[in-house]
Amino acid sequence: MERIRSFVAILLSEEVRAAVAREIDHLRPLGPRVSWVAPPNLHLTLKFLGELPPDAFERVKEGLVEAVAGATPFSLRFQGLGAFPGLARPRVLWVGVIEGGQTAQALQSRLEAALTRRGFAGEERAFSPHLTIGRVREPRALTQLQQALAGAERMEFGRLDVHALSLMRSDLSPGGSRYTELATFPFPAPPC
Repeated sequence: MERIRSFVAILLSEEVRAAVAREIDHLRPLGPRVSWVAPPNLHLTLKFLGELPPDAFERVKEGLVEAVAGATPFSLRFQGLGAFPGLARPRVLWVGVIEGGQTAQALQSRLEAALTRRGFAGEERAFSPHLTIGRVREPRALTQLQQALAGAERMEFGRLDVHALSLMRSDLSPGGSRYTELATFPFPAPPC
């Protein structure tokens, strides 16, 4: 049986995506040993589901419907660059969330609980909202990149109004990952 690699995400507006893509283009020459995220693939991951059999998706969809039932639209503001676990030994490069992060964390927590009730494994690490922009393949000769990241803590990437969650499929290929939106789960309309 074919298994489908999937995750739940908040998709970006074209404006935020373009701002982040410009910065990736600026950083790319400083990090030749970094696997940079292709602009169409930029998103904020709420939950990585891994490889699932097709019959698991009804339970995933039920969990998403439950998670968004109590949600209201909110905004995220993206600012600054950083790295996990830190700039001294960067492995994952990211754009930070400086507004709306607590709301995103609450939504992710509801999603996590809804999916756990439906038999999906819970996440062991605490959720920290961010946009992954690159993964360091070889942590050597990164001084210029580390300096650029350290000097960009106030760099603005824009604001995103969040009205829905997306269930995504990830297909791996030699040319990189390709993401496809499988379903959208809009937040309920606010009462009049």
